[in-house]
Amino acid sequence: MGPGPINADPRVLRAMSAQLVGQYDPSMTAYMTETQELYRGVFRTANEATLLVDGTSRAGIEAALVSLLSPGDRVLVPVFGRFGHLLVEIAERCGAEVHTIETEWGTVFTPEQIEAAILEVRPTLLAVVHGDTSTTVAQPLDELGAICRAHDVLFYTDVTASIGGNRFETDAWGLDAVTGGLQKCLGGPSGSAPITLSPRAVAVIESRKSIEAGLRSLDPGDADSEVRAERIRSNYFDLAMILDYWGPKRLNHHTEATTMLYGARECARIILEEGLYETIARHALHGSAMLAGLTGLGLTIFGDLAHKMTNVVAVYIPDGVNGDAVRAELLNDYGIEIGTSFGPLHGKVWRIGTMGYNARKDTVLTTLAALEAVLRRAGVTLTAGGGTGAAQDVYSDAA
Repeated sequence: MGPGPINADPRVLRAMSAQLVGQYDPSMTAYMTETQELYRGVFRTANEATLLVDGTSRAGIEAALVSLLSPGDRVLVPVFGRFGHLLVEIAERCGAEVHTIETEWGTVFTPEQIEAAILEVRPTLLAVVHGDTSTTVAQPLDELGAICRAHDVLFYTDVTASIGGNRFETDAWGLDAVTGGLQKCLGGPSGSAPITLSPRAVAVIESRKSIEAGLRSLDPGDADSEVRAERIRSNYFDLAMILDYWGPKRLNHHTEATTMLYGARECARIILEEGLYETIARHALHGSAMLAGLTGLGLTIFGDLAHKMTNVVAVYIPDGVNGDAVRAELLNDYGIEIGTSFGPLHGKVWRIGTMGYNARKDTVLTTLAALEAVLRRAGVTLTAGGGTGAAQDVYSDAA
């Protein structure tokens, strides 16, 4: 019950137990095509360039940034938690000229603040995390796409922590590139990074396309014979080649991570069978119950509640309580894992998630009851049943 990874849905684990098939087996290429369409539904997009990057969610981030950025390009990163700093580091490693604006952890930016920074920096790309689990808040994105288009800026976001549990609209919000991961609200294991790219982003990537020598056409008139002077600086994360691998050409790039494809496909199938908005509503319900229960235990919530993610909440560790000892007792005695945080919040807050397969009433109530018992043993004075009672009230009101 931490900020992720979470327990994978049993359906996903069963799907991943299927036998491997060759990467050009007709069933395999059919699975790839089906998975692309499924993730168009999850991302809420019509983008043809919707696919998987093999690797953890960070692989998706790196693929997007290294493929979209040329050395010297200006990038603007609004930083409101740990993972904004990650975007900065990856963009710097791409050779970009990175500019940041920062706000206090637990708060977000207004559209006006971001537009003012765009006017000052004149970036090629705006890179912003949607939901940052280190602070449990989500940056509103719905007005930023129009701002980026007005100033001819590419718009990228990472939705690893938020997709499937919080409202997100790729096309309606004007995103050019979006990357995610399976291990949170999507209910799967870490190891596959869904990504979607707008036609505008694809045009930038294609302008840097270069085919490996071993695959290059010998016909000078063939597009696959080209060698770009400013090619994408990573081979594995070269989205131009990966797009050809997932597209009609099926141009060999790497051996597809078959088992992860099975898992990613099943994650999307589960969400779309439930209904994307129904999945988001489920996360909102159980997240609200957890929030009410923690408040009912007398704990103080961290961060701007107006922008809190549905699927994770941070609470201050009570004075005099050893936060790591409480986490260890929950894990060892009750089999429940909750998280700490990073940087300026390390040792000051616990982060408790309700996401994916674990966004359920029984997990919320069990976690609250166990946390109450452990806090009592740590000497904290509590109202008996205050946590589970407050959560039950949320469920009763929703019934």
